[in-house]
Amino acid sequence: MDQNQAREDEPNRILLVTVHHMLYPITADVLHQVFSPHGFVEKIVTFQKSAGFQALIQYQSRQSAVTARSTLQGRNIYDGCCQLDIQFSNLDELQVNYNNDRSRDFTNPNLPTEQKGRSSQPGYGDAAGMYSGARAGGFSQMANAAAIAAAFGGGLPPGITGTNERCTVLVANLNPDRIDEDKLFNLFSIYGNIVRIKLLRNKPDHALIQMGDGFQAELAVHFLKGAMLFGKRLEVNYSKHANITQGADTHEYVNSNLNRFNRNAAKNYRYCCSPTKMVHLSTLPQDITEEEVVSLLEEHGTIVNSKVFEMNGKKQALVQFETEEQATEALVCKHASPLSGSVVRISFSQLQNI
Repeated sequence: MDQNQAREDEPNRILLVTVHHMLYPITADVLHQVFSPHGFVEKIVTFQKSAGFQALIQYQSRQSAVTARSTLQGRNIYDGCCQLDIQFSNLDELQVNYNNDRSRDFTNPNLPTEQKGRSSQPGYGDAAGMYSGARAGGFSQMANAAAIAAAFGGGLPPGITGTNERCTVLVANLNPDRIDEDKLFNLFSIYGNIVRIKLLRNKPDHALIQMGDGFQAELAVHFLKGAMLFGKRLEVNYSKHANITQGADTHEYVNSNLNRFNRNAAKNYRYCCSPTKMVHLSTLPQDITEEEVVSLLEEHGTIVNSKVFEMNGKKQALVQFETEEQATEALVCKHASPLSGSVVRISFSQLQNI
């Protein structure tokens, strides 16, 4: 750490913040949302250093900075990632020349966004470059494989390159009598957000699925290739179509609140795997019984074992089937189904036994 920037022991109205395990791009506005509840934030400057992504945050009063540090130290901005490491800086005043994603002077809204004649300041925003339109509003798209790798403990799963840019997947050898768009959504949404799905009229055992980005499409192709569903072995490949054109025969999911990667994206990436015999149920009613869980799923195969348990005060369940195909059918048919006022969420579990 640069000595002239941080001196932990002496309270100051300027904080030096380092963000660890950063899976999403952090802008000056995001930091303002996090730090402004503790006092009036005058200025924010962000920069990329060898220590990682850092920011200097200047409060109007020293007391606000002290309160913010004691409240936010070690906390995550997002669930499971973007952890704050906060020290006192010994700078007296921050110099802010531009109001943009990387720096902002909240006492002077009239600053230019960038230097005249330059497209932008070099900084984290450009270096990332790969984030598809991720701004303070939508952090769902994480097209930067290096950032996503952190969700997998620093390295991508074996066989995943993180370089695919094709978002649309072609699924063949479906069982046309038993499949529909919502069932495909339930299966593919494990690997990313779904934009839209189209069953091909002229080939009823084929469907196109447009994922949120190329990385999510790669996860789907990798983990679902050869999976068994409704008596058929799925063929999953990238489509030659860049995206699916909206039309009367497409189903739209881009705004669906059932998309799993709008919240806790890092956690969801971590749970990506090929279909297993074990499914995990969450967002269950608090008074759920094991019998109710079994009766919800038993039509889909032979249940070998089941268990209802509580985690962080919320009811969850594990159900083990005899085969992966039975577990896949249960997930495809029953994910997002209503149960006593709750909407059940089903994922594959990598646990071997209960």
